[in-house]
Amino acid sequence: MQLGATIPVADIGTGPSGIKDYAQTIEGLGFDYLQAPDHVLGANPATIAGKGRVGTNENPYHDPFVLFGFLAGVTQRLHFAPGVLILAQRQAALVAKQAACLAVLSGDRLRLGVGVGWNKIEFDGLNEVFSNRGRRSEEQVQVMQKLWAEPHVTFKGRYHTIDDAGINPRPASGHIPIWFGGHAEQTLQRTAKYGDGWMPLAYPADDTALAAFEKLRALTKAEGRDPASIGLEVWLSLGNDDPEAWRREFTFWKKAGVTHITAHTTYAMGHHKRIAGRTAQAHIAAVTKFKAAVKDLM
Repeated sequence: MQLGATIPVADIGTGPSGIKDYAQTIEGLGFDYLQAPDHVLGANPATIAGKGRVGTNENPYHDPFVLFGFLAGVTQRLHFAPGVLILAQRQAALVAKQAACLAVLSGDRLRLGVGVGWNKIEFDGLNEVFSNRGRRSEEQVQVMQKLWAEPHVTFKGRYHTIDDAGINPRPASGHIPIWFGGHAEQTLQRTAKYGDGWMPLAYPADDTALAAFEKLRALTKAEGRDPASIGLEVWLSLGNDDPEAWRREFTFWKKAGVTHITAHTTYAMGHHKRIAGRTAQAHIAAVTKFKAAVKDLM
């Protein structure tokens, strides 16, 4: 069981000093990894009325590769995971190169969470097609895995063509863990075929989560892979400030076979609830309290 935390950039600020201090504190508390979200573009919040669900630029988001590259240089042990990188907004070979460089420079401390995204305004602004993002991202994963594993790659797919070319540097192991985020049937199928793990957010600690986990295990077995090789990550929100409730949820997830639990302090959708405070001190206090509450359950 690995324990992670998120970095609340919108509350602690975008400057290097605060971000460095936060990451070093998380590492000092004994957390295994730090997670950060990904958005490139956001709409003007004053002009989105009546346009449905549209992400805005009201809150800041550091580019995950830049953020984790910086933090890798000021930490020693802490691992990093985008939660999640919106893969189809980017070129597959470029992501493979960026991830490989980060893996090499950090000492293999990267776990690459990827997703298909939902904010169409980002795809439009990046000149990428929104409607085929799922199919493209599946092929992107195949391209990246080949580029990490082989010095020279020849690949001809529906969306990508590589003619005897490769990236350098590559990760020493020839592999970077890819974890899929999302809840669609296709996401489970892609995880079973190509993934090292799954990062769902929608399920509370109940039978709906157990059913989803069993479905993934069945799909993985059908692909000829060992279901035990697929990790599971869930987010446990700290907004209720209830250590006994945290312990019950932690115990449930552990029994369910979850391998990574992320203590989240800002996410507030569905059953998730953010903490009340909006300072670095408030976030650190919450994760410190959580770590103390569950340390004997690890």
